[in-house]
Amino acid sequence: MRKRFRAQLIPILAVFTLSLSGLWAGGALAKEKVPPISPDDPTLRLYQLLDSQYTGKLEDFCIIADVFKDPKNPEHELQHILRVEYDKNRAFGKLRIYVRNVDKLTPEQLKTYTPKQSFDFAEIDSEKFTKTDPGPLGRTGDVYLRPASEGGPLAAVPASDETRSAYERYVTAYIIPALQKK
Repeated sequence: MRKRFRAQLIPILAVFTLSLSGLWAGGALAKEKVPPISPDDPTLRLYQLLDSQYTGKLEDFCIIADVFKDPKNPEHELQHILRVEYDKNRAFGKLRIYVRNVDKLTPEQLKTYTPKQSFDFAEIDSEKFTKTDPGPLGRTGDVYLRPASEGGPLAAVPASDETRSAYERYVTAYIIPALQKK
């Protein structure tokens, strides 16, 4: 009887010992230090503005952004239209920025159509930024989507320096100033 009990106890103790050592090692590895966020961080500034002046919620806010050369035809100009959503109570993806492209809007079109109508006219997202916490784009909880192929569906891709630069430009040059004016 004792031999049978010992035979059963040894595997149980081995599993228990291994799980404790795994927890200890995992706990030691999990204590990764998160670098502090600069007070000048664009996402932090945007979150503070939205929390203080917009009660932590923004839905379907559209703005007309920059003009750029069409990569396929450098003589042709396109324009970015942005839609911004924010909800401070979301655990994941508090901030979402959708980017669409249209032909450069004429002064008459700018007077006739709202940014929301221009955004809806474009129909297809060319990029989507999802941020959860402040800090540079590409941290845990951030997702950057763009079409994997011409006209294809959006797919997650790693954030590059160019992507981070575009995100920061959208936030600092277009979104924050438009929200401050409103």
